[in-house]
Amino acid sequence: MKRTFLGLFLFLIFSPASADEGMWLLPMLQQFNEEAMRNIGCRLTAEDIYNINHASLKDAIVQFGGGCTGEVISQQGLVSTNHHCGYGSIQRLSTPEKNYLEDGFFAKSFEEEIPVPGLTVKFMKSMQDVTDALAGLEGEAFQAKSDELEKAAVEANPHCTARVVSFYNNNVWYLIVYQTFKDIRFVGAPPASMGKFGGETDNWMWPRHTCDFSLFRIYADANNDPADYSKDNKPYTPIKSLKVSLKGVQEGDFTFIMGYPGRTQRFQTAAQLQDMVEANNLRVEARTVRQKVMWDEMMADPVVRLQYANKFAGSANGWKKWQGEDLAFKKLNIIGREKQKEADLTKWMNKKKARREAWGDAIGNIDNYIQSRKEGYLNALLLMETFGNIEILQKLLGSKSFREQDYNKEVDRKISKALVAFYLDKVKPENKLQIEGWDLCKENSDAFVDWLFEGENVEGAKAVEEALENNLNTSGNENGGDAYRKATKDFAAALLAWNKGKPSYPDANFTMRLTYGSVKPYSPKDGVSYWYWCTANGILEKENPDDYEFRVPAKVHDLIVAKDFGRYADKDGQLHTCFLSNNDITGGNSGSPVLDADGNLIGLAFDGNWESMSSDVMFEPDLQRCINVDIRYVLWMVEKWGEAHNIISELEFVK
Repeated sequence: MKRTFLGLFLFLIFSPASADEGMWLLPMLQQFNEEAMRNIGCRLTAEDIYNINHASLKDAIVQFGGGCTGEVISQQGLVSTNHHCGYGSIQRLSTPEKNYLEDGFFAKSFEEEIPVPGLTVKFMKSMQDVTDALAGLEGEAFQAKSDELEKAAVEANPHCTARVVSFYNNNVWYLIVYQTFKDIRFVGAPPASMGKFGGETDNWMWPRHTCDFSLFRIYADANNDPADYSKDNKPYTPIKSLKVSLKGVQEGDFTFIMGYPGRTQRFQTAAQLQDMVEANNLRVEARTVRQKVMWDEMMADPVVRLQYANKFAGSANGWKKWQGEDLAFKKLNIIGREKQKEADLTKWMNKKKARREAWGDAIGNIDNYIQSRKEGYLNALLLMETFGNIEILQKLLGSKSFREQDYNKEVDRKISKALVAFYLDKVKPENKLQIEGWDLCKENSDAFVDWLFEGENVEGAKAVEEALENNLNTSGNENGGDAYRKATKDFAAALLAWNKGKPSYPDANFTMRLTYGSVKPYSPKDGVSYWYWCTANGILEKENPDDYEFRVPAKVHDLIVAKDFGRYADKDGQLHTCFLSNNDITGGNSGSPVLDADGNLIGLAFDGNWESMSSDVMFEPDLQRCINVDIRYVLWMVEKWGEAHNIISELEFVK
C-alpha cells in the first residue's frame, strides 16, 4: 500500500482518546489526548509534558538500566526507581560483609554514594516521525537511510545517540534522540525484607505492602555533560526534576504515568497469541524445576542467597506472570475473542477488492509461518531454558555475562542435573542433542553433568556448544522470515484502516509513553471488592519471622506499632503503603512516576494485578489495575528507618 494512503488514514484514525486504555506517544498528546486528559482532571497542557524547546516533564523521566523507568526528583540528579529495578545493581555491590541488598543502605553524604559499574540512565531528547523519509525503502537502502538520519541527529545533538524505531509493526518509524549518562551511583534502598516484602507470594497481588523503591544519583563532568566515572565528576543538574506531593490520593483523582513500557501484543493474531502461551507454559515448567533447586540452596546458605538473589528474582517474575497470564487467557477467552475480531476484520476486508488485495492474506500467512516453525521454535526454547542456564558452560566458554562472585559450583551442579533431566523428559527423540562421546539419556544424565564439572572440562563444554549449534541449525523450519514480517505489517495496517476514527496507539516497544486515568478500586469476582489503598497495618498482619518473604525489621515493626508516621501519615492517621489506579502499564514501566493533575510525584508504579495478567494483549477496564507504592511510604522509610535527612532535604515538596 502506498505511503500517501497510509499517512492519510493514520492521520484520520485518531480522535480524542478516552481515559484508562492507551500507551500514548508523547508527540501526539496535543492532537489526540490533551482534551480527554483535561476532561478528567488534568491541569497541565501537552507542552508542559512534552516540549523539545523548553523544559518539560519528559526531561525528568529516564530509561533506567536495560529494562525499567526512573525519574529525577531533585536538582542534584537524584533518581528514584523501584527496588526490583535496582536489585541487580545492589546485589552486585554487596558482599557477605557489606550486604546492602539484605541490610539496606542510605548514603548520608555524596562521598558515601557508591559507583555502579555498567549502570546507565537515558534521557529522551526528542522523537520525530521519519516514515515519509523511509517510505518505499527496503533492505540495504532502508538501512542506509536510517544510518543517515541517525548520523545527522547525532551531529546536531552533541553527547547524544539516535536510533530509528519501528511502530505499528513497521508501518511507522520515529527517529529518537537519547542522552546517556554512565556515572551512576547508588544512594540508598530499604532492606530486601521491605523492598521485596511479600516476595513471590505477593508478586502481582493486591492488597500490597511492598516498599518497592531504590535511589541513585546521576553524575556529570564539569560542563554537566555525560562522562565515564571520575572522582572529579559532580552531581548532575537536570533540566527538570519532579516536585513531591504529600497530600495522598482519593478515589477518582486524576493520575498519569510516564515511562518505558517494554512489550505488548495488541497487534498480534490469535495464532501468534496461542504460540506465545505455549512457549510461556514451557518456560514455566523449566523454571519451576530450576527455581526449586535454587530456592532450597538459597534458604540453606546466606552466601548462596546473596549470590543467586538476582538470578532467582529475574527468573521468578516472568514465571509467575506467565502462570497468571495463562489463567486470564482461559477465564477471559482471549484467544476466542481475538479469533472473532479476525473474523470480523476479514469480513470487512472482503467487502472491497482493494482491501483484499492489500491485506487479505495477512492473517493466513502469519498462521502458516507460526505453524511451520513451531517445532524448531519450541526446541530452541527448551534448549535455552535448560542448557542455557547451565552456568558452568558460560564459565568455561568465556561468556562475558559470567560473574565468578555470583557463582557457586555445587549449586550449579545441582541445578544442571535437574535441568538436564527435565530436558530429556521434554525433548522429542528426533531433536535430542547429539554430543560427541555421549548417548545422552535419563540413565546417564547425572554422569554427563558430573563429566562437565569434573576438572572444569573445557573440551566437554566445547562439545556441548557444537552440539547446540548443530541442533539449532537443523531442527524445525525457520524460513519465511521476510514474508512473515510483511504479513505482520499488513495485519497492523488492516487493523488501523478498519478502526479509522477510533483512538489508536502502537504496541509498547520500550520507548517513552504516557498513560492516564484515575485512582480506582476494583472487584475481581462476585462478592469481593478491593479498596484502592492499603496501610501499614497490613505489614503487621502479614508479618511472619519464620517466613523469609514476610520478615519485618524490628525497627519498622516498632515504628508502625507506635504510629510514628510523622508528616507521611494520611488524614486518617495511618501510613498508606500502596494504592491502585487504572493506568495502562506493562513491564518496563516499573519505577515510573505516578503523577497528579499538576505533574507532582505521588507514587511509583511497580506492578499489575493478578486478575488482568492478559492485559498485554487486551485491556480489561473493569479488572486492570496498576499497583503503585505511595511516595509517602517511600519517604517514611528514607527518613524514619534510614534516618537519611540529607536525602529528604534535597526534595521540593508541594502542598
